[in-house]
Amino acid sequence: MARRNTASRTGRKDAPAFRTVVDSRVERVHTVRAGRADGRRVQLTGYDLLTGPWYTPLTFFYRGTLDGAALRDSLARTLRRYPLLSGRLVRDADGGLSVVCTDAGVRFTEASCPGPMRDYGHSLRAQPVVGDLLREVSAFGVVGRDTPLLKIRLTRMSGGGSVLGVLINHTLADGGSTVAFLESWSREHLGLPWDGPAHDRDVLDRLGRPSADPATREARAFVGTGRIRHLTTTLRAGINKLATVTARFDAAELAALKAAAQRTLEEPGAWVSTNDALTAHLWQVLGELRARPADATEWLGLIVGVRHRLGDLLPASYWGNCVSNSWTSLTAARLRESPLGLVARDVRRCLESNTEDKIRDEIAFLGSYRRRGVSRHVMSVRAPDVSRTSVSVNNWSQFPLYRIDLGAGRPFWYEFPDLPVPTVHIAPTPDEDGSRDVYLCLPESDAALMSTQLWRERLHSYSGSRTGP
Repeated sequence: MARRNTASRTGRKDAPAFRTVVDSRVERVHTVRAGRADGRRVQLTGYDLLTGPWYTPLTFFYRGTLDGAALRDSLARTLRRYPLLSGRLVRDADGGLSVVCTDAGVRFTEASCPGPMRDYGHSLRAQPVVGDLLREVSAFGVVGRDTPLLKIRLTRMSGGGSVLGVLINHTLADGGSTVAFLESWSREHLGLPWDGPAHDRDVLDRLGRPSADPATREARAFVGTGRIRHLTTTLRAGINKLATVTARFDAAELAALKAAAQRTLEEPGAWVSTNDALTAHLWQVLGELRARPADATEWLGLIVGVRHRLGDLLPASYWGNCVSNSWTSLTAARLRESPLGLVARDVRRCLESNTEDKIRDEIAFLGSYRRRGVSRHVMSVRAPDVSRTSVSVNNWSQFPLYRIDLGAGRPFWYEFPDLPVPTVHIAPTPDEDGSRDVYLCLPESDAALMSTQLWRERLHSYSGSRTGP
């Protein structure tokens, strides 16, 4: 399918409004503490340091009204088993970072909105409701400062309903650990039992072991680079103008995708998962949308949690960043023209490349840079050109995002932030019925095209209706 020229590609002036703003006004700001601190210093791992001290905003929308005082009480109790969240980031002598568990507290802001709760979802998106986003997420005023590592903003809507904005510093937790904390808070708030997390970061660092396989070393997901190149790459990503559009794939559509992929597999015993087929389909559609020259290389990055790949070597309750990535590529022509099953099988092989040996080699590699005092010079191998030639896929479909009940029932919608690089975010749906919500973070002009009927039909070409939600 050829890329169509439309007025929406001419710039921001003609682009649609991708999100609405919830007009909230701050009423009170509280500092919530656990009430005890042991003062220990927890050195962050190489995986933690990869992200930089940026914040990740998540926003949850509730039909019921949340009780701020009750939330602060349950949050304080939860923080007793999450001491890093109420601590502060400090710079180590080797250039790395540690968290000092001082119980300096987290910020809890209460706000109100004069408007009613609206039917947020695919047809009505909202900005992350966390206040002044640029100020809140700045990474330059965190290390060595009295800056909270967790910030909560509760907005009560006129006539009932609440919006809960959560900002957590990414050096402390990946997506899985962030949601694990939220689930712990939910269970504490509801008076249900829950298991505390494991905060010993050394247990991960000790697993580092250089691989004896040259191919594994050659295929590392991360690379060392000079400080100037690292800074330039980071700043370039920061000026990208991206927007997110969403789509829902119901269980029947996903089953059709998987069946179509499976039919074209020729290898005996070949198998792909539903998410493999969905990822392959999305990659192919985006490849068509970008319409790059036939011989251009299209890269697909898979963000992969590595806990289960390390098995019993790492406690199941380990809390922190424990995410790697892997890459696969096809020429633009082959991506567009290949049967869905062959692309899905390539996705499966890319996931399977994250072996225990690869992960342990990666841990050792990152640790070696920290010991040399240059941990800030490590980045993804695709980082320099990630905005122009690739897309990353982050699969949260198994996370209990819609079970975060804090006394007003489960959320009916949640918002994922716009990111500085093209990203596909796969999430569960509120009904948790086997469907998937897909967030496509793309250059604004591409996002505008993906919002049109033509490209919606292509996106849902395996749906019986062909138009999709």
